[in-house]
Amino acid sequence: MEQDKTESVAVLFSNFIRGFTNNEGKFKYLDAIISMPINLEKSIVVSFEDMLIFDSKLCEFLEKNPSEAIKQFEEAALMILTEHDVEYAKKIKKVRVRISGYPQSVTIRDLNSSFIGKIVKIEGVVVRQSQVKTQLVEGTFRCLSCGTLISVEQNSQSLTLPKTCPACNANNPSNFELDPSKSVFDDFQMISIQEKPESLPAGQIPQTIDLNLTGDLTNKVRPGDRVKITGIVGIRYAKSVFGKPKSKVFELSLEVNNIEIETEESSDLILSEEQIEKFKKDVKDPLFYRKLVSSVAPSIHGLDHIKEAILLQLVGGVPKQFKDGIRVRGDINILLVGDPGTGKSQLLKYAQRIAPRGLYTSGRGATAAGLTAAAVRDESGTFMLEAGALVLADKGLAAIDEFEKMREEDRVAIHEALEQQTCSIAKGGIVATLNARTAVLAAANPQLGRYDPNRSFYDNISLSSTILSRFDLYFILRDVPNPSTDEELVTHILAQHRYNEVIKEEIFDINYLRKFIAHAKTIEPKLSKDAEATIKTYFLSLRSASSSTSLQITPRQLESLIRLSEARAKLMLRSEVLKEDAEVAIRLYKISMEQVGIDMETGQIDVDAITGKPRSTREKMSTIMSICDQLENEFGSAPVEEVLKRCEEKGIDKNDARRLINQLLRDGIFYSPDDKSLKRVR
Repeated sequence: MEQDKTESVAVLFSNFIRGFTNNEGKFKYLDAIISMPINLEKSIVVSFEDMLIFDSKLCEFLEKNPSEAIKQFEEAALMILTEHDVEYAKKIKKVRVRISGYPQSVTIRDLNSSFIGKIVKIEGVVVRQSQVKTQLVEGTFRCLSCGTLISVEQNSQSLTLPKTCPACNANNPSNFELDPSKSVFDDFQMISIQEKPESLPAGQIPQTIDLNLTGDLTNKVRPGDRVKITGIVGIRYAKSVFGKPKSKVFELSLEVNNIEIETEESSDLILSEEQIEKFKKDVKDPLFYRKLVSSVAPSIHGLDHIKEAILLQLVGGVPKQFKDGIRVRGDINILLVGDPGTGKSQLLKYAQRIAPRGLYTSGRGATAAGLTAAAVRDESGTFMLEAGALVLADKGLAAIDEFEKMREEDRVAIHEALEQQTCSIAKGGIVATLNARTAVLAAANPQLGRYDPNRSFYDNISLSSTILSRFDLYFILRDVPNPSTDEELVTHILAQHRYNEVIKEEIFDINYLRKFIAHAKTIEPKLSKDAEATIKTYFLSLRSASSSTSLQITPRQLESLIRLSEARAKLMLRSEVLKEDAEVAIRLYKISMEQVGIDMETGQIDVDAITGKPRSTREKMSTIMSICDQLENEFGSAPVEEVLKRCEEKGIDKNDARRLINQLLRDGIFYSPDDKSLKRVR
């Protein structure tokens, strides 16, 4: 009876392959099987929904007895392939049938013994990947005594040898030799899947499951990819239990049937047509943009320009790939520097929570390997590639708190991720480049505890100029006593604690905001002529002013303005960047530069003040270097006292000159042979 049932399933599946047509009237799966020899494929992907439409009995049997069902499906598919191409069917011996779109989704955390023997779909992020190896499927062994060939199917974890030779009855294991040319091999790879960061319960360690991939599933994914995996739940011996090789304790495994890679940035947020129409209707409200800004971290009082910048960062600009292969990032990077207690960490936590893919990490507990990628050894001693936080936050947002507390060597590792948006690794024979297309929102504390307005931005924080130049916007949060604003702040905080909610009208809730941002990210606006003209006029006006005074803008800032303008157009759900979008970008850039890009000596805006050496400092350094060169030509070395004297004659303050000389010594431009004189490093 059971035999008849399984045969009928094979017949039903065969009818499905031969009879199912798509909307265009083409035989979807029959054509796929016929084209297998042309494309050198070994599998076909079958949609669960298509089977349900054609014959629900197929789906019922798949759910009740998945192993047997897939076996029958594969036999039916091989039979159809044999009818069309006997040679190719003999060559591959098996057609893999992979199920896509399976409805029953289970989290890795909820996977337990009740699912053993059932087909399930799990979702997660690939965090680790091994190199592709080869495993024996069917071994052909030669008897060394008589030369007889014996085939043995390999079903266990270890190599299975023939028990006896059917010709000469030899039963010694050393009497059998594997013949690779007549054996059947298959590709094999190990990966680890981890729970999605956004679906992780608060305070919980993310759960991971190790999976084995075979055949054409190998090298299909890489660390950082978000995947949906369909497979049959099974068991395997636990790796080590109380030092015993085998015991009654097992761990769950998954026999992977199919892998689907998520391509959309916000695949976890499925929006209905009604929801999208509501967004389009809401955008027409003249106060909509102001309400959006007010809805960002409403429990934090004030800081509207920072909230606006974070809102633009969450949607980002449009990444571009030019014909010569150069890629320009669309993600916006923001650095917050400020006094303790000004709400930096709260802003970071909020941004991470509403970003479609958000990760939060603190500088003290972050290493280069943890942020980018690492090569780690597995149990067999071979290296596996493991993804870090920036790779896992691909197409999302990474919030890095306590940025200045990271070790310098760890911070250097994220230079590439901030601009090129990739993470490269070369270790243990693994040379790989992973995608890290993520916006970075970083927060740092000033070097001396509180921000000193009398010192430059660069002097206030202990960050290198190379990493500072990779941020689009910089904001300073200062805690300055002010009677009127202090009263508003106290009233706001007290009201919050009293009512346990934000007393503010006309704001959108967090769910609305998440869905709106997810939808806005899918739009790709193009610059209009008006927006181009506005940005061009502003850029050229600052460049012309820069010729005689400090450098106020560079092409890197020009790209930042374009990204911010595109992000503003996305928030208004427009396919074109208008003049008003460009004006918002320019306004935010001005606020940022007025806070951090001021040359403390001249009081003028200078881009180079952010990265350490404003124009006034460079000119003074140049004067000191020319004085030293003259003295070296006269006396063989430049006496420090004489240098200071001549600096004073040139209008440079003595204390200022001493500070700059020390800076030049630290930079390795000068060296002091006797602590009283200077010499140029040639």
